[in-house]
Amino acid sequence: MAITDGNFDAAHPVDPGRAAKLYRAAWRWHFYAGIVVVPFFLMLAVTGMMMLWIAWIDGRDGERTAVIPTGAALAVSAQADAALAAVPGGKLVQYVAPRTPDLAAIFRVDDAEGAAQMVVVDPYRATVLDQFPRRSGWDDWADNFHGTLMLGVTGDRMIEIAASLGVVLLATGLYLWWPREGGVLRAFVPRLSARGRGLWKSLHATIGVWISVFLFFFLVSGLSWSGVWGEKLVQAWSSFPAGKYDNIPLSDDVHATMNHGAKEVPWALEQTPMPASGSQAGHDGIAGAVDLDSVDALARQIGYDARYQLNLPQSDNGVWTLSRDSMSTDSTDPTSDRVVHVDRFSGRILADIRYQDYSLMGKAMAVGVALHMGTLGLWSVLANTLFCLSVIFLCLSGLVMWWKRRPAGQARLVAPPLPENMPFWKGAVAVGLAVSLAFPMAGLTLAAVLLADLLVLSRLPGIRRAFG
Repeated sequence: MAITDGNFDAAHPVDPGRAAKLYRAAWRWHFYAGIVVVPFFLMLAVTGMMMLWIAWIDGRDGERTAVIPTGAALAVSAQADAALAAVPGGKLVQYVAPRTPDLAAIFRVDDAEGAAQMVVVDPYRATVLDQFPRRSGWDDWADNFHGTLMLGVTGDRMIEIAASLGVVLLATGLYLWWPREGGVLRAFVPRLSARGRGLWKSLHATIGVWISVFLFFFLVSGLSWSGVWGEKLVQAWSSFPAGKYDNIPLSDDVHATMNHGAKEVPWALEQTPMPASGSQAGHDGIAGAVDLDSVDALARQIGYDARYQLNLPQSDNGVWTLSRDSMSTDSTDPTSDRVVHVDRFSGRILADIRYQDYSLMGKAMAVGVALHMGTLGLWSVLANTLFCLSVIFLCLSGLVMWWKRRPAGQARLVAPPLPENMPFWKGAVAVGLAVSLAFPMAGLTLAAVLLADLLVLSRLPGIRRAFG
């Protein structure tokens, strides 16, 4: 929910009782949280819709390139040779199998300078149909902006703060919306008979409460990828434990090393160590020579059909990795997630990790990320689009309400006034502590804002007038 105007009217002050003071305090926090959150919410909604529709219409990596099938596809090694020939001095890194027989295969080849190139190959003729630098399309631009504002770690922290404050915005918005007369059911229906600011407020509150559960879900699922709350707190204790491996040697690398600059590895595996090649551990896999064709044949044999990804060993003790997950649009079913590691020397299967092996949080995130990204089919694309449009409306309607409430001709924020002699509100303190503990970046930001409000805004008349 964006900046709202509550019931405050400078010309007709509300009752100065306890309830009114609590209401105005919540409104003030809602207002300040909205100032920070609204620009980020607008950006996230717009870039989110871009990724939804680009992925659905055109694909993310050239996978929608059409071909004309002619009998059986050529060996994957023959297709790979064509891809390597298109990048002189290149190194083969990844093969992405076609989703259907009438689509092209995709190869990632790193050039002599280490820059990743995506090569689109006709699997029936081994001819190169297209070539482009990896992560150079509009979908990749939107993804980078959506996740980090293209500012790396700094951008990630900024978005994490905004998303964490979004929880505060949601909680205070629900408090402001909570019907104090007329019954709960009436609060779910906008008052279309209202006019002016009253109509905007009714639409803002009603739409806000209808999407509140979904907004909380999107905030939490997005925060799970963030650098502090996600990686340091939640993901660290929810990852697939290496102890579940069946007595196999482990590498110093973790699965996240396969991300290649983007989130591609299932959330539950990112921090899990990779297996290492060079032993007789594991169980039977490939009987003969271990190469691109035999590994692809193994993938088909053990159940990988249609689109899947094959990552080649990139070090002396590296492994062949077969993967399929909904987050990478390999499938529309997150419960079919599967990652298989194969020893590069013996061809033995070292690990076969499936959705059922994830922790409870890992399973929730496998489904949650697919819902968040809209990779469950057209219905999820349409549903996420409707959600994004609702968020945009909340942000813009909040701005409209602020504009209509502000005194004409005055260039200041006109924040809701801080109630005098504010009563001690144990519930608010408990909620604030809970939010701060659950979302550290929100807690730090709230503390900083509270100190600024008490120590700066209250002592400097010029700044107090601009913000008050």
